[in-house]
Amino acid sequence: MPFPTTCPTCGREVPVEFADSAIHDVTCPQCGTRYVVFVRKHKFEVLFDLGTRALMDGYAREAVASFAAALERFFEFYVRSFALERAAGTDGDFGGALAALEGTWRHVASQSERQVGMFALAYLLREGREPEFLTAKALGADFRNRVIHRGYLPRREEVDAYAARVFALIDRLLGELGQGAAHAELAQEQAFAAHLASLPEGVTAVFEEHPGMFRARRFGTAAPQKSAVNVSAAPPLNDVQVFAQALAERGPGLNVFKRR
Repeated sequence: MPFPTTCPTCGREVPVEFADSAIHDVTCPQCGTRYVVFVRKHKFEVLFDLGTRALMDGYAREAVASFAAALERFFEFYVRSFALERAAGTDGDFGGALAALEGTWRHVASQSERQVGMFALAYLLREGREPEFLTAKALGADFRNRVIHRGYLPRREEVDAYAARVFALIDRLLGELGQGAAHAELAQEQAFAAHLASLPEGVTAVFEEHPGMFRARRFGTAAPQKSAVNVSAAPPLNDVQVFAQALAERGPGLNVFKRR
């Protein structure tokens, strides 16, 4: 799915496909202006938002694939955040820590099971407790495999439940990461800076941050609120209700992903 960009010279809207690097080199077809769009958004956020948009548009099976990929990429995001956060407390430089992380990740980049293992250890070391949510049932692994690997055509309510489960888990873990996630953001900013430094004169740089389903959790900006127990209060919302509420609040902002 493309997202709209605006030419800084003529104002024409130019649709651009999301790039894996979040860096988009664009040439306006109207006036020929070259510009670069840097999207301050991590891959798991883009994938989950694409899944949400697909779900809203009625593409249930495609939504499952995006939600599953979003969860895998979030586990990577967590590992990167933890490793860089831990390195920040040492005398080493950020660049060296990032290079070591990249080199280490290459050993597991094509093996999702090993990536989950790295995430499990990172969670244990950071939180001091077992990641009890890493069971096949809690992750909806059987449903995911039936859809992606066995061609199962899911019903809308099944996809809603799966999306809610993935949303709740990522939302919870982002809250636990808090400011630790800012280290992964710094790594992205360094990649942006390196590309920016390589641009020839006359190329305009545009930085954007698109709204999304996890914007309220990014980098600890909305940590979970704690309150005293009130027996007369309404019962807590379940995962499906929380996802439905988030979708009602943030769904309109995903119109940027509408098919063109």
